[in-house]
Amino acid sequence: MSTRSAGLDEAVTSLSVGARRWMGLHAAYLDSPAAHAELPVTPRVKALLQLAMLRRYWEKCAPADPSLADVTGVVEHVWQRPDFPQLLTLEGRHARQFELMYAALAPVGAATDAPRAVLARLAAGNYLTPGKKPPFLHLEARFYSDLAGAPHRFAPYEELYEASPLPRAATLPVADLDGCQVAHTLFYLSDFGLRDPGLPEEEQGRALRVVERLTDHCVAIGDWDVVAKLLLAQYCLGADPRRTPSGAAGLRMLAAAQAPDGAIPGRSAAERLLADATPVEYFRKSYKVTLVVALMTLVVTGGRTDEFALTAATAKREAL
Repeated sequence: MSTRSAGLDEAVTSLSVGARRWMGLHAAYLDSPAAHAELPVTPRVKALLQLAMLRRYWEKCAPADPSLADVTGVVEHVWQRPDFPQLLTLEGRHARQFELMYAALAPVGAATDAPRAVLARLAAGNYLTPGKKPPFLHLEARFYSDLAGAPHRFAPYEELYEASPLPRAATLPVADLDGCQVAHTLFYLSDFGLRDPGLPEEEQGRALRVVERLTDHCVAIGDWDVVAKLLLAQYCLGADPRRTPSGAAGLRMLAAAQAPDGAIPGRSAAERLLADATPVEYFRKSYKVTLVVALMTLVVTGGRTDEFALTAATAKREAL
């Protein structure tokens, strides 16, 4: 028997529909002449990579949603642009990370040789080997390398998880934890909730308790962006955030924060946009968190598949 309230289910549905509608209506702006003039290049490139990530899970979880076509059209057009691979490298600190995401997230409808050329360059530059990257970046690079079908020499997911801060987080104060890094660790282990994370049952429970504590903390301080990520992290660990007390509180907070147009107007309650925000400011401050909410609600309401029911042994074997 479900322990969810009908009111919460309705709130989540409304939250999801509104966020997806806003993303569908505004996706084209990112590749418009206005955006080229009004937005800095690197944040715009990052936003397009994030849009491609959303598109991937949208297609898996709600392929019949009419708004998906608007997002897919933008991503396919951008991936066919001959100048886009060069834009990925303008900010040196994130250039190779952006290039790997670009190759991994190439949509089927934008078949070009550019993603393969990018992967070849990354391999030649030893980016697809462990090197001196921190463990979290190894995990991220392994996830995107696997997504791109690229050969690599990163450690198995189980080892990368053990090297992350999460296994030792249970005794730490929530203020000392990086909620984004905790969430993304679980995203990469579980393909954003679409597969079993491959953790032993005891460790999975311990990690869930950490995520729930973090969720409570971020709800208390009104951090909309991180709460949305942590709700998806709960799902990645096999929980339904609509059934956990911290998850229900987070979902209600996000539903209350959502603007009539479907956007989440700012990263947090403290940064909520004022009524006199310019359209460009409104877009820039709303885009990322609205995208995360759209992704989270898509997966939570439509992402659980038979693939998630793999046994722990099978999941580990596939990660080797």
